[in-house]
Amino acid sequence: MTSPTVLVVEDEKLLRWSLREALSDEGYAVLEAADGREARQHLGEDGVDLVLLDMRLPDADGLSILKDIKERDPDIVVILMTAYSSIETAVQAIKAGAFDYADKPFDMDRMMVLVGKALETTRLRREVRALRARESEPYAFDAIIGESPAMVSIKRLLRKVAASPATTVLLTGESGTGKDLAAKVIHYNSDRAGGPFMNVTCSALTETLLESELFGHEQGAFTDAKKRKQGLFELAHQGTVYLDEVGEIPQSLQVKLLRFLEERSFRRVGGTRDLTVDVRIVAATNRNLDRAVQAGEFREDLYYRLSVMPVRMPPMRERGEDVLLLARHYVDRFNREFRRDVQQIDPEAAERLTAQRWPGNVRELKNAVERAMLLAEGQTLSADDFQILAPSMDTDFRLPPAGIDFEQLEKQLVIQALQRSGGNQTKAAKLLGMNRDQIRYRIEKFGLTD
Repeated sequence: MTSPTVLVVEDEKLLRWSLREALSDEGYAVLEAADGREARQHLGEDGVDLVLLDMRLPDADGLSILKDIKERDPDIVVILMTAYSSIETAVQAIKAGAFDYADKPFDMDRMMVLVGKALETTRLRREVRALRARESEPYAFDAIIGESPAMVSIKRLLRKVAASPATTVLLTGESGTGKDLAAKVIHYNSDRAGGPFMNVTCSALTETLLESELFGHEQGAFTDAKKRKQGLFELAHQGTVYLDEVGEIPQSLQVKLLRFLEERSFRRVGGTRDLTVDVRIVAATNRNLDRAVQAGEFREDLYYRLSVMPVRMPPMRERGEDVLLLARHYVDRFNREFRRDVQQIDPEAAERLTAQRWPGNVRELKNAVERAMLLAEGQTLSADDFQILAPSMDTDFRLPPAGIDFEQLEKQLVIQALQRSGGNQTKAAKLLGMNRDQIRYRIEKFGLTD
């Protein structure tokens, strides 16, 4: 294991030598700098874990060097050394990010104890950063599988949302379209990634429990409130709260949520003091909130407050060839999990996969691939392995009593075929039992050239 590296920035040669000797005896690697220029040079070239920094240098102020260090690597711990100690100096040092400060002349044994504590802090900070990096790795933008026009557009939008200062985002879309993944991608690619990601499914709790879960409660606020509890909004300070199925929140709680979104303050259940926090709210729903508002089931003002930054996750039927990309992605994943060696999906199975409407969207496709992987015996997934994908055609279609607008029906079928094929006219024509000239005629007829 590599020894920690300590940079000593001190213009007094004798003190610099004394620190070097004591640090070397403790087993640390030591770098030396007599002024700010040398200090910056070491910081730019060497892996430094701790800096012992004199407050007054011939060419620089210690606080300015401290600022440079924190900008380069916020995990480096700095101990300021000063012969001109005061309460004001100490406050300035801690505010600027110093771990601690030491008055000159100092006891060398005590300084080594302080160095040990500081290096332990550096180690823990870097471990936390590495853990967070591993935690966020599955939620990079590449984790969203899809190259269809719909998904290219969504990924572009999610990048903008993650980078924006917007504190409220509304994800809409059918069940299984990937709203949970999108919420995590937004969080882990934003400047809030270092903060908590807290989530709750609003339909899974009773009104009382949901209120307590979100806002927390004081001891004795209700029968089972044996002690004070912090809510998700409080725990997620400087992070993200994901409200899944937000459309199911009871109306009495909708008022409290609206107040929180407008003021970023709240009271615990049974509390008398307002608490203020900094959180981003990512809400998700598969309900049509417009209709819920019209039916009086969802507050209009809350709906508008939630939909400051709306993102609609497209269903599988609008994603064309993404079906096969996702299927192959899940084949690779289940190969690792099941220790299988499935190499391919045969052409007939691939055709059935792309022809399926997938009402359960990505979740249904994932389950279908998992089941096929468990049933398959060789290295190729066949159509028989995808048992739910038997070709079907509803030949018992009945004309509604009021009739239909045939041209409108034809137009909608052409649109759906183009969406499913990702705009590929040849594939869209095949889905409708036409040749390329026939579908091209209808594309021009209905003005679908864009």
